[in-house]
Amino acid sequence: MSAALHGRIALVAGATRGAGRGIAVELGAAGATVYVTGRSTRRQRSEYDRPETIEDTADLVTEAGGRGIAVPTDHLDPGQVRALVERVEAEQGRLDVLVNDIWGGENLFEWNLPVWEHDLDKGLRLLRLAVETHAITSHHALPLLLRNEGGLVVEMTDGTAEYNRRTYRNSYFYDLAKASVLRTAFVLGHELGPRGATAVALTPGWMRSEIMLDHFGVTERTWRAALEREPHFCISETPSYVGRAVTALAADPQVSRWNGQSLSSGGLAQVYGFTDLDGSRPDAWRYIPEVQDAGKPADAAGYR
Repeated sequence: MSAALHGRIALVAGATRGAGRGIAVELGAAGATVYVTGRSTRRQRSEYDRPETIEDTADLVTEAGGRGIAVPTDHLDPGQVRALVERVEAEQGRLDVLVNDIWGGENLFEWNLPVWEHDLDKGLRLLRLAVETHAITSHHALPLLLRNEGGLVVEMTDGTAEYNRRTYRNSYFYDLAKASVLRTAFVLGHELGPRGATAVALTPGWMRSEIMLDHFGVTERTWRAALEREPHFCISETPSYVGRAVTALAADPQVSRWNGQSLSSGGLAQVYGFTDLDGSRPDAWRYIPEVQDAGKPADAAGYR
């Protein structure tokens, strides 16, 4: 895949850390020019108050073999998003891949509280960050993406449509946000398909993001130490894994076969043959219902 996306232009909205960073870097490794956006820069942090920045992500894209371009953007501000897209148009004249990965809700949802007990301001803020940002970004970016046939839109969420349809996702607001993004991909599939583009929803599995590693007090090198606290973490994957899923989709001349569908990193690995950094193919969304939710002992054998 080292040059599969040479000459292609991608925008990863929400690329400061986690899945967004993993996707941006893997697109760069395939030769793409990648615009990366977010609110955490070397001059100013978002309310997450974490050290990762979009400039760091852009540097990693370039180091991987692509061209990374950092553009500080608050995707709740239509003016900033419009300016972002105008810059891409002026500098590149096209947009081939749009990844809507804006989230920002880790510090806002309250697990296992019903809607009447959940902090309302936090819940509404979560919905704005997780759903409204995607709508604003698509509104401004899709006309440029549609200028050339074959464009791809990836809506990042948590959980497949099948799993989320029958599973309570721990909070009214969290559940609604993730279901909304799944539906967004379905709707965009109907609107983009007849116009020569493809939209999909994509979920990673249990991802070893910077925040998750910090939560367990481990690093990527020592992540297995977290199994003492949470044995089912054995199915976890790196952010690069979902990044390779996006890269495989973007390089697939038959990508329209997925239009409007809900996909997962593990499921796509079985189709395209890519692996995680350690050479494994974790399939979290098969493991979670069959092992974790079924109350079985943690054992990733046969699932990675």
